[in-house]
Amino acid sequence: QFVESDDDEELLFNIPFTGSVKLKGVIVMGEDDGTHPAEMRLFRNIPHMSFDDTAKEAEQTFSLSRDPLGELEYPTKIARFSSVYHLSMHFPKNFGAETTKIFYIGLKGEWTEAHRHEVTICNYEASANPADHKLEQITPQTHFIS
Repeated sequence: QFVESDDDEELLFNIPFTGSVKLKGVIVMGEDDGTHPAEMRLFRNIPHMSFDDTAKEAEQTFSLSRDPLGELEYPTKIARFSSVYHLSMHFPKNFGAETTKIFYIGLKGEWTEAHRHEVTICNYEASANPADHKLEQITPQTHFIS
């Protein structure tokens, strides 16, 4: 089984994660012919990315080698991919065929549970209310130094 592009060589994958991922590496497996992707561009945290959005600068770009067995791992810049909740993978070109075929995409990294922040309702005072800040009566003591 494989994914094949429709009319041209471009493919775009949108991968949402259920938590936060520190992406460390990517494996791309294709056929040993012209349909194997030749370039991969990674974008992070752009949900519902479309082909129009691929004109943006990618977080990281890779020149791919033909890898029909899935033996090559492409390491990512961990500082840029340390808290990914949505990954977009753009394959703009291949090795000369009219369409691109991908048999396997492997992602290597660490998953952590996403921290969902609930809505917090806060009331702030524009000025302090003296009734809220009562102090115990302090008896003044005077010391004379001679």
